[in-house]
Amino acid sequence: MAAIIVGSVCMKNRGRDSGRKCVVVGLVDANYVEILSAGRKKRRKVNIRHLEPLGERIELKATDEETRKALEG
Repeated sequence: MAAIIVGSVCMKNRGRDSGRKCVVVGLVDANYVEILSAGRKKRRKVNIRHLEPLGERIELKATDEETRKALEG
């Protein structure tokens, strides 16, 4: 399993956002990270067991909207 660090692109595999791409924007503690999902406007705190790293990284932009566009495009 690849390491989950800030900027990692992941796929959600649990919950309402399952099957959607997301990017890790912050580390909360050893079990939780803050993500920005392609289909949502707000950041969410999720358990790292609910994420599957895709092995990609993107550079975080100044705003969430710019980061979301980089994730989708």
